[in-house]
Amino acid sequence: MAERKQIAIIGGGITGLTAAYYMQKQNVNADVTLFEASNQLGGKISTVERDGFTIERGPDSFLERKKTAKELVHDLGLGNHLIRSATGKAFILSQDQLHPMPAGAVMGVPTDLKPFVRSALFTTSGKLNALKDFVTSRTDVDGDISVGHFFRRRLGDQVVDRLIHPLISGIYAGNIDDLSLKATFPHFLQMENKYGSLIRGLQKTTPKQQTSGNKQGMFLTLEGGLKTLVNGLTDALECDMHTGTQVEQVSKQDGRYVLDVAGWDEPFEADYVIATTPHQVTAQMFSDYAFMRDFQQTKSTSVANVAMAFDEDSVKNLPDGTGFVVSRKEGYRITACTWTHKKWPHTTPDGSVLLRAYVGKPGDEDVLDLSDDEIADLVIGDLKKIMTVEGEPKFYVVTRWYDAMPQYTVGHLDRVEALEKQLEAELPGVYLIGNAYRGVGLPDCMDQAIRTVKTIESLES
Repeated sequence: MAERKQIAIIGGGITGLTAAYYMQKQNVNADVTLFEASNQLGGKISTVERDGFTIERGPDSFLERKKTAKELVHDLGLGNHLIRSATGKAFILSQDQLHPMPAGAVMGVPTDLKPFVRSALFTTSGKLNALKDFVTSRTDVDGDISVGHFFRRRLGDQVVDRLIHPLISGIYAGNIDDLSLKATFPHFLQMENKYGSLIRGLQKTTPKQQTSGNKQGMFLTLEGGLKTLVNGLTDALECDMHTGTQVEQVSKQDGRYVLDVAGWDEPFEADYVIATTPHQVTAQMFSDYAFMRDFQQTKSTSVANVAMAFDEDSVKNLPDGTGFVVSRKEGYRITACTWTHKKWPHTTPDGSVLLRAYVGKPGDEDVLDLSDDEIADLVIGDLKKIMTVEGEPKFYVVTRWYDAMPQYTVGHLDRVEALEKQLEAELPGVYLIGNAYRGVGLPDCMDQAIRTVKTIESLES
């Protein structure tokens, strides 16, 4: 049997943990060592339990249709802990009113025209501009264009600013007019090219139950929150894991990789390195290599969220739904709010309300510099404009995520592919994966981890 190789995984978030788990599950002929700079594993997954409430400080769920996450849960034997989101109306806050999202909208694109035409969210001219999609010529693309350019051309500014932009910003926390179409929603361009109309294409390809309103929630989490997944992974892993341990530098010597680890007397040597760290951290670790520094100039957005617990009678005239997003160009600091007790009833004790509001966006990232009390006050102030909030919350939890959301600007995938080619040429055996590269969601990060495991497995088989 071939000599066992050494694999270093840098970063103990969901990407690194998934890579370590499938290395073990696939019985790859290698010893795995995982390094995590902070004192806990899980990365942006962080669940708090307080006074009977279950509060997520980072992501709160994953999409079921992206199958990898659900499959991992079942691989870990946690399938019986899965919980599906409750269904209910989603709203758009525009012109100081909460408007129900038009039924049948797919990422804001109308597929059922009757509710779209009847919606008070748009003016008559805004609706007519959107319907021009049926007669607008196909988009002429040379390489990549922005998501904003694509949607504005087909559906007009109003539908984009009031509906599509806030929905997409909820995923990428960025400016839709800078966001790469190729890296985020390439299937919309393919659909437009095939059917000559985005609306017509979605009408032909969207499952019937989606156009009439889903009866079943599309998102999944676990009892006890997403920390249950992290704990399941941690318990299953048999590799060496070092928390509170920072890798400061990675260099290549004699065909192997040398990791300088803070506080260690001797460097750690590896045959493969899987770096899942934020791209700014990765740039520092590989600072000897100019091509790594060039890519890591990618910008990131800083965001924050506030979970607030109230007695049930303190929050009144709350619409029957699961939350809202805020249209662009509105005079609010919040960008969205989830009525967590409605979307995830298991998180909240009877007789209570749990709201989770979001702040921070390009141009308003200074909001994170405010104190916890100041952030909570501005959130409550915004909420009071559209609903009745009486008294003080029982408690609130403010979470800041600095430089947390990498921006997939136009040309992003071309830059990623160029980086991967340079890695293969100059640093073979080094893999960069995580939310800065090929997808920001939990399943996207897991997919990257699994592909990397398969690559190394094929090299070592």
